[in-house]
Parts: sequence; structure tokens; C-alpha cells
Amino acid sequence: MTDKTERIVVSAPTGEELKDELRLRPTTFDEYVGQDKVVRNLKVAIQAARQRKDALDHILLMGPPGMGKTTLAYIVAHEMNANIKTTAGPVIERAGDLAALLTNLQEREILFIDEIHRLHPAIEEILYPGMEDYKLDIIVGQGPAARTFRVNLPPFTLIGATTSAGSLTKPLRDRFLIRHTLDFYAVEDIFKILTRSAKILRIPLEEAGTHEIASRARRTPRIANRLLRRVRDFAQVEGDGIITLEVAKKALEMLEIDPLGLDEIDRKLLLTIIEKFEGGPVGVSTLAAATSEEKSTLEDIYEPYLMQIGFLNRTPRGRIATANAYRHFGLKPGVKNLQQSLFEK
Repeated sequence: MTDKTERIVVSAPTGEELKDELRLRPTTFDEYVGQDKVVRNLKVAIQAARQRKDALDHILLMGPPGMGKTTLAYIVAHEMNANIKTTAGPVIERAGDLAALLTNLQEREILFIDEIHRLHPAIEEILYPGMEDYKLDIIVGQGPAARTFRVNLPPFTLIGATTSAGSLTKPLRDRFLIRHTLDFYAVEDIFKILTRSAKILRIPLEEAGTHEIASRARRTPRIANRLLRRVRDFAQVEGDGIITLEVAKKALEMLEIDPLGLDEIDRKLLLTIIEKFEGGPVGVSTLAAATSEEKSTLEDIYEPYLMQIGFLNRTPRGRIATANAYRHFGLKPGVKNLQQSLFEK
């Protein structure tokens, strides 16, 4: 399969997008669109903490990539009038790296750790007393001569973000008193996000064109903004610069993104299950080998949206392509298609 970084509908940010993402990122809850339940609960927690003049309880944000976890972390910091320091689980390689981050925090500051499920277990254990008691145990020396010093930390808030909640250890998960899962957005919310982004980027677009992009954006803000930029390029080169319905359709067809937001990689994955494994069930490890993809990539990048639109089911026995997936390709469950028949001959 194509590397996921080459996919236009992949949820992870690309290097060229980081600058635009900063411009488009909402800075307050009033600007933030969607995730209404999460926002309501965070507002209450923030207001209560501010009234008590306490540090906000630790927060765990879970959900697929591109759902706005990082954006929410920055909004929380803004609403708490607190500084935020950011890092990522894979970046913290040694206990000393985490100790340096924690000991440099000021009172009520926020430490944001993206991909927190990728912390090394030994490093993760250092967080426990820090999160519970604002204490840090530092070991100096090795062997019988090793000594432990306990350092007091100022009250702080840890915000962890993860795309794989199941990979978190229970002790770490339990230390987050505020836990929220960010789900895929409604198409109506994606439309609002696109409208706001177009104004910031000064992209002229018509309502029908906006709806067309929103419907194919996989209910993910990051993908919606990426498609907006690509359709803008098409409108500039092939049209008069205005994103109309016709321009949006032609641009998205050229990008091979169908009306449901599926691209070539999605179609290959589903057809692999249907054609090679008779619709499933097929184990994820077997599917990963058949598609030349990593198991974690299938689970975290490809499958969530396919499950959300009802094209794929995860069962104890493996992955199953649903009747909706068959219908999308004009096939019938239980009926061998032409490719299968020719292969068996």
C-alpha cells in the first residue's frame, strides 16, 4: 500500500500544514466548533478550578487523529490563563527528560504530552507521584550506593492525548480525573469549520462547494482544511478561483476521493477483505501482512473511519466487511465477484 504520509485523507499533519494549522487553530471555546459535550464539561471544570484558585485536574483526551485534541489543550491553557509546555511520548527517552520538564513547571502551568500511550513504562512510573502528590522521586547513583531524593513540584495540570486509549496502562489512565473521548464531527460542524477557515485563508467559495468538501472530509477537521487547500489550487488553475459545486466535485474526483471520503487505500483495504478473505473474519495481523501495512496503522489510521461509516466491523474473530461495503462496490455478500472467479480458475 501507499505510505500513509502520501494520503491526502490521512489525519496526521504534514510539515507544510503546520504553519496554516496555527493560523486556523481556535484559541477560545467560543471559536471552537463541535464536540459539544466535551466542551461543556471542560468549561465547568475550568470554572470550578478558577473559583478555587487551584490547578485544573489532569485531563486525558482520547480519539482518532485530527479531532482537535491539541487544539483543546491550548484552549484549556488559554481559559486557565496558564502557560502550556508541549512534548510527545516518543520524545521523552530518559527519566531525566521527564524530570527536567516537571521541575521547570511553574504553579498551575500545563504540560501537554501528545501520544502519551507511547511513554516507556519506566518513565511512566515517574509520573505517578507527580500527578498524585506533586512529588518527584529522583534516584542518584547506582546499585547499593543509589539514593532517592524527593522533590516538591508546584501544582500543575497534565493533559495527555492519545489515539490508542487501549494502549494506556490502567495505573496511568486512572490518574487522569477528567477523561474525554473526541468523536468524529457532524458534517454540519465540518461545514462551519470550512467556512471559518476559508475566511482566514481568504478563499472564495460558494455554499454548495463547501458542502461538497465537508461531505467528503471524513468528518475530520484536519482533513477538511487540507481538502480546502487542494480544491483552492484546482479552482485557481482550472477555474476562476471560486470554489463552486462543480469545481469541488472535479477537484475531489481528480484526487480520487469518493462521495464518502474514501480514497484508493481505503478501497484496497476493503477489497482485500472482500476478495482475498471472502469478507472476513480476518485477523488484523493477517490483514496487515496482506496489505503490507503495520498492525497499528490499520487500527489507528485506517479502521476508525471505516467503522464509523459502517463499512467494517471488529469482532473477536477478526475484521469483517459489512453489507454496506459490498454495496459500495456493487457486490453482493456471499456472491463471488469476477476477480475471485478468475483467480480460482
